[in-house]
Amino acid sequence: MDTVFISDLQIATIIGVHGWEREVRQTLSFDLEMAADISTPAQSDNVLDALDYQAVAERVTTLVESSNCQLLETLAEHVAELVLTDFAVSWLRLRVSKRAALPNANAVGVVIERDHDK
Repeated sequence: MDTVFISDLQIATIIGVHGWEREVRQTLSFDLEMAADISTPAQSDNVLDALDYQAVAERVTTLVESSNCQLLETLAEHVAELVLTDFAVSWLRLRVSKRAALPNANAVGVVIERDHDK
């Protein structure tokens, strides 16, 4: 299985359950690993044959910026559904990190893996 990845895609959004969190945008970090067959684009050297990671990043950014989820788990599920439905991806590992959520931790977050069929 080949993997295309996007690392540390930073997107500001409204997220959280506390009152103050509903009033400020917080920056989240997204790491996406996506199963994609790279043999065809490797042979053709044509971007049209490849998984367009710029398009993935733009669509994820649009979704996250406009979301109003309370939980990272909910937001992660929405992002996974978008990527698996709208792009030629059969499997996805998604890590969503929220920095400075705890005073003694660099970040908190969730990691999910989803198949296109599930």
